[in-house]
Amino acid sequence: MRVAFFRLEQWEREYVEKHEEFKKLNAEAVFFEGKLDKDHLPKDTGAEVISPFIDSTIDKEVLEAFPNLKCIVTRSTGFDHIDLQACAARNIVVSNVPSYGEDTVAEYTFGLILALARKIYRGFDQIRETGSFSLEGLRGFDLKGKTLGVIGTGRIGRNVVRIARGFEMNVIACDIYPDEEFAKEMNMTYCEPLRALQEGDIVTLHVPYTKETHHLINKGNISMMKKGAYLINTSRGGVVETEALIGALKDGHLGGVALDVLEEEGVIQDELEFLMEGRLEEHNLKTVLANHILFDMPNVIITPHNAFNTWEALQRILDTTLENIKAFAEGKPVNLVL
Repeated sequence: MRVAFFRLEQWEREYVEKHEEFKKLNAEAVFFEGKLDKDHLPKDTGAEVISPFIDSTIDKEVLEAFPNLKCIVTRSTGFDHIDLQACAARNIVVSNVPSYGEDTVAEYTFGLILALARKIYRGFDQIRETGSFSLEGLRGFDLKGKTLGVIGTGRIGRNVVRIARGFEMNVIACDIYPDEEFAKEMNMTYCEPLRALQEGDIVTLHVPYTKETHHLINKGNISMMKKGAYLINTSRGGVVETEALIGALKDGHLGGVALDVLEEEGVIQDELEFLMEGRLEEHNLKTVLANHILFDMPNVIITPHNAFNTWEALQRILDTTLENIKAFAEGKPVNLVL
């Protein structure tokens, strides 16, 4: 069995090659430095199993380029970068890593919340750029007693709730599957999404990206958020309508925003490559421009999809990925999304 890994660092390659369970499979591992999409196909497409990261795009064209492909093991929880319908047509098994970052992303979320609440990023930038120790414009607010609206209480959202209660924040949350036992344990309340937007001093998003969650925060409801509220997004860029976000910031309705993810994130990550080789018709260039407007706003923090990025989380991703490959090889696939 041949397994192709995309976008692994050197230490990750060594980890895979030395992993005892992977060795037992007598599988051949091949490694490719870049992402995988129809514009970045490797010369060698003979793999039966491929393991992409979230920045790859596995569509029908990519699938057609791999004639022997039987299994896709994505090293991510989300799988919106994979065309599941096209995979189903080819009887290709798809598995993911359902749990690796529930602590990691939750901690990062609060890092962003604290950076906004206490203007940590502005204070650092001020000293670095001007050497000024002036406190003007740097006054923040306490988290204790504030209301946190948590949209989505899966593994990550639950840990965000736990941390928030540690700060003695009031928590209201919404989820399509509310867990009243958890709510009782955390002394929190489940509510409708609109109430979370209306009452949250800070609203944080922890939902997967699907057709149903596309532009979950949009022009129609962002104005219903509490004036001066803060919005945090560490889930997926497409959950928030970028134009609506800019409008709410420019008119002063939102107090600030922290984003670890963006719409059209792939274009932003490598604009030179996009300008040279990209397909304009497949992207919303208005959103790309809007992202640049966000970059220059003083009450906006943008980080490069970094919430998952700890040594511990990456090792958990690799361990689960190798377990998924082993299970497929043994005819008992696990962590299936298809």
